[in-house]
Amino acid sequence: MSIQKSYEGLVAAVTGGASGLGKAIAEELASRGARVYCLDLNEGSVSKPLRGVHCDVGTDDSVRSAIDAVVADAGRLDVVVANAGIGAQGDIEANDDAEWMRVLNVNVIGSARTVRAAMPYLRQSPSGAIVFTTSIAAWAGLPQRALYSASKGAIQAMTLAVATDCLQDGIRVNAVAPGTADTPWVGRLLDSSSDPKAERAALESRQPTGRLVRPSEVAEAVAYLASPTSGSTNGVVLAVDGGMYSLRPRTR
Repeated sequence: MSIQKSYEGLVAAVTGGASGLGKAIAEELASRGARVYCLDLNEGSVSKPLRGVHCDVGTDDSVRSAIDAVVADAGRLDVVVANAGIGAQGDIEANDDAEWMRVLNVNVIGSARTVRAAMPYLRQSPSGAIVFTTSIAAWAGLPQRALYSASKGAIQAMTLAVATDCLQDGIRVNAVAPGTADTPWVGRLLDSSSDPKAERAALESRQPTGRLVRPSEVAEAVAYLASPTSGSTNGVVLAVDGGMYSLRPRTR
């Protein structure tokens, strides 16, 4: 089976698929032949051939309704990309309990809700696959990211646990760990800084490649992880970070 045709006949659901990394992932899967549903709060902004479905990953009823709607329309579900998430800034003193609960509810429990709701359908698929979105923040101690890092570290640990549990069902479970990507969220972060140009330069320079990660690069990694042609790739956290986690180049 060729890579470009590996998704033909398969149905994929991508949370947070209306923008940023989620949109890039959804478009990449669709380009490889998948029927792709973008589960998002802003489902109205999704354009064909992608299909928008309203979903708030912060509530179980909304997630279950969205997953059921996908299967009702498509008749099956083969791939789930638990990508939706929100950011958080600050050190350990910066955020109160309410903010911790808000971020963990969306990033960690929201990902768990999505997979939990999809499991009955994924078990019926001959090519069941789950991909979580974690982050370089789960591996590297980034400044002013205590809460965000905690949420992504939890997702990374959950990936391995779910992968083990899903072995008996024939469902592969992996995760992608992007570095700082050139997304609208990062753009808003830069705009809020006192010197956006200097802040962007700092984010670029901390990655060995000297630039931000392109959303398309993350999308291709997800497409590989979820593809039926990657049947022996399981329990993997794939870094797409320009070498930020693993490389230690000399200062230029």
